[in-house]
Amino acid sequence: MGGPADRAPAALPTAPRRAVLALLRHGQSEFNRQGRFTGWSDVDLTAAGAAEAERAGRLLQQADYRFDRCCTSVLRRATRTAAIVLRTMGLEHIPVEQSWRLNERHCGALEGMGPLRAVLRFGLLPVLRCRRQFAVRPPALTADDGRFPGRDPRYADLRPDELPRAESFADTLARLRPYWEQHIAPELRRGRNVLVVSHKNTLRLLMALVEGRAATDRRGPAVRTGVPLVFELDATLAVCGRQVLRDGELASTDAVGGA
Repeated sequence: MGGPADRAPAALPTAPRRAVLALLRHGQSEFNRQGRFTGWSDVDLTAAGAAEAERAGRLLQQADYRFDRCCTSVLRRATRTAAIVLRTMGLEHIPVEQSWRLNERHCGALEGMGPLRAVLRFGLLPVLRCRRQFAVRPPALTADDGRFPGRDPRYADLRPDELPRAESFADTLARLRPYWEQHIAPELRRGRNVLVVSHKNTLRLLMALVEGRAATDRRGPAVRTGVPLVFELDATLAVCGRQVLRDGELASTDAVGGA
């Protein structure tokens, strides 16, 4: 009979794999540069925005992140950013899903306006309230306005009640939540890594869902154009770590609920 020396060594326990969720705001857009309300307006990246997208891809690659899936809005500033990032990382082959539910908050009749013009047209209080209060909508579009999404063939399959004429933060959260629950969270529970390329207000709300905070809670890092924010999640989708990737700051990790 074999003695203790003949026995196979006990297998060492392995740490459960953590899923990675990277959130990325698109690079600078034409309206960002001009200081206009953008919302669902389908403006393109500036040259600086395209460079931001490429830099984001390099930062994610240098930090050794790889993704199994990419989710983005249907707006070109986000879809183009996603394409540049994936090309930079050599991940053009992974599935990319576009959804209107990841679009920016709809700014209603403010879309395309600068703040001064908006205040002159609608008054200071209505503009400030819709920017600062969670459940207040901007002034609404009319159905015959060329900016109304119902006139855009990309949204032809949406129900009338899904076509916004203006959205509050609460409205944006209501359309975002099903996408998180039905598309992003299941992938993460399977241990897959997901890159989401979207927009400032949408990503702020998505961060609150990921971290289990009230959406009215403004804690957390700023959502800057072209700066990746990476979460590590355990099998229950609890946040284990959070990292903001900037040039020269790859080690800027905030531990959350564990190492």
